[in-house]
Amino acid sequence: MTEAEFIVALRGLPLHAGARGLLDDAAVVGGLVMTTDTLVEGVHFVDHDPPADVAWKLVAVSLSDLAAKGAVPEGVLLNLPLSHDGWDAAFLTGLAEVTAAFAVPLIGGDTVSLPAGAPRVLSCTAIGRDAAAPSRTGAQAGDALWVTGVIGDAGAGLGIAIGAPGPATLLAAYRRPRPRLAEGRALAPHVHAMSDVSDGLLIDAARMAAASGLAVTIDIATIPLSRAYRDQAGAERRGRLAAATSGDDYELLFAAPPEWQPPVPATRIGAFADGRGVTLVDGGESVALPARLGWEHAPNT
Repeated sequence: MTEAEFIVALRGLPLHAGARGLLDDAAVVGGLVMTTDTLVEGVHFVDHDPPADVAWKLVAVSLSDLAAKGAVPEGVLLNLPLSHDGWDAAFLTGLAEVTAAFAVPLIGGDTVSLPAGAPRVLSCTAIGRDAAAPSRTGAQAGDALWVTGVIGDAGAGLGIAIGAPGPATLLAAYRRPRPRLAEGRALAPHVHAMSDVSDGLLIDAARMAAASGLAVTIDIATIPLSRAYRDQAGAERRGRLAAATSGDDYELLFAAPPEWQPPVPATRIGAFADGRGVTLVDGGESVALPARLGWEHAPNT
């Protein structure tokens, strides 16, 4: 069973109204936005990533979901395995850094012991308030598709983390993402739909289109790339497709009326229309969809 199939099966259970049909990355309950994320060693981070960076990423990826709802962070809860004094102490250093950087206090959580040799599994639940909370389901036919920042830096950074040469700026994009909290608050009252880019630009755009019952066309020639990424992976079609499918960007992807201009720096990359599915173009030329639109979890079989 794929991740998408498992989520479809979950929708057969009794769902809280705030779950939004499990079509979004956050729930809205009693005026609060709630989201949870898990990082697994060997899946979301490599075993030699610095523990302080793992702590930063653990919190930042949950805050990114709050950013996509325009929420102000209220606090986080953490579930952590205690494993090694040195690792745990370094993790605490990173945790202090990320909570200070984004003014998000610790509410509580749970600690457990980690069996020798087992991969670390860490989770964070983030709670936000004062949210306009646009859903992933609200895109309308004719809306433009926009994205903040640049795409692909974190994917290139992962390559560096596992041994490829490359600049520290790309490695930092992978290890220490920065959730777009201020941008989310500025955008949320005005957009029709919004999510963050966690699993890859193409797959997250496809999810927004599907949740909204629409088709989406993306012009890969417009995907914003950093100078560092261009130097590392190239800006030709292959490099842009790699950027659009690699994930871990934690930028904001949003749908808005075509005549509207966002109040924050962002790039218009596509449009929604009646229909279903994803269409790629490169300028005026049609482009075949890659075999993989982004990251999807699958069982070990």
